[in-house]
Amino acid sequence: MNSQYLVDLLMWYHLAWLGETVRRNDSRVRDLMDKGSGFLQHDRHVLLEIISELLDGVLGRYRALAQSGRIELSVSPYAHPIVPLLIDLDSAREAIPDAPMPHLSGYPDGEERARWHIREGIRVFEQHFGMKPRGCWPSEGGVSTPAVKLFAEEGFSWVASGEGVLRNSMRHCGIENGGCIHRPYRVDDADTHCFFRDDGLSDLIGFTYANWHGDDAVNNLIHHLENIADACADEPDRVVSIILDGENAWEYYPENGYYFLTALYRRLAQHPAIELTTFSDCVDAGLKPAPLKELVAGSWVYGTFSTWIGDEDKNRAWDMLGDAKHAFDAAVAAGRLSGAQLHDAQRQLGVCEGSDWFWWFGDYNPSDSVRDFDRLYRLQLARLYQMIGAEPPELLTHVIFHGGGAPQVGGVMRRGKEAH
Repeated sequence: MNSQYLVDLLMWYHLAWLGETVRRNDSRVRDLMDKGSGFLQHDRHVLLEIISELLDGVLGRYRALAQSGRIELSVSPYAHPIVPLLIDLDSAREAIPDAPMPHLSGYPDGEERARWHIREGIRVFEQHFGMKPRGCWPSEGGVSTPAVKLFAEEGFSWVASGEGVLRNSMRHCGIENGGCIHRPYRVDDADTHCFFRDDGLSDLIGFTYANWHGDDAVNNLIHHLENIADACADEPDRVVSIILDGENAWEYYPENGYYFLTALYRRLAQHPAIELTTFSDCVDAGLKPAPLKELVAGSWVYGTFSTWIGDEDKNRAWDMLGDAKHAFDAAVAAGRLSGAQLHDAQRQLGVCEGSDWFWWFGDYNPSDSVRDFDRLYRLQLARLYQMIGAEPPELLTHVIFHGGGAPQVGGVMRRGKEAH
């Protein structure tokens, strides 16, 4: 294998991952693709220039689209923690009563840490987009009754989660599931609209339609939407929420979903009975939320928190995080942290509180990925201990989590409900 082959391979890797419209519309990209091989240093610089331009323009393009009303931008809590678990670890048992739990009885000052993540997420959003977000997609759609009230207190007009959460909550509240569920809801007295993902339609896009002809997939989706409209004809406040793990689905579609998405938006824009909208527009239009006395805590994945807690390895990770938080609190109480040092330590604690660590731990995940996340998690916790002037536990020098499963469709996507 010569060095030119490796250069060509690397060039094609990045060309393949460019957006489809960029490949079709940028003459520089077309020239590189037409060349095919034997790429020179100049060609590599051209490709890097293209990538740099695209990255530099991302925030500006989203800002312009939002300001023109063509899209709505939502926010998630800063470092992507599962907010209901920070508030109350035992909320995991609302959906799975017999779930094994960590030794940690509760995350110390979890509500305040959840509020910190929410406010920090809003701050960063405002910094980049020059406006305050009206809506929140909680990390992994993780909600509970206390979490929704917290989001409402922080000023959000709407939050969204998964259909499994809604159905669990309706059963818990004694509400019949036979009627139209495609509408906003209000939990207890929280002053915010709650929207729930249509798992069936969302998972068709995420997992099924990639293997269909684009026109057939679009016809099928439109047919489902028309059936929902007919079934909900007597519901004046109907809205269908299609929510995707959007960064993952398109790589499995021909041409990164170009044909499917082009046909889909054309059909939706021309359809006489389907209106494209945003959640904030639904709120402003006066869609009346149906009452829900309380939520059964859960996420968009299976309607539970089983992806982040309740497994031996996941629980061990929570105990390790709890130990680090106790050490952090002790350092603050002793007056060892203030000013910039406290600020930096809080942000590092936030990194350790992120949900993805717990996502990856567990024996059903690929061992290679688990090994990487195990190492990174231990390094992040060790760095937190060092920043607060404490000695990292000896445990953090050893491999803890292993894994051994296989990912679905080659990536990290999970269906909104268990596949049978």
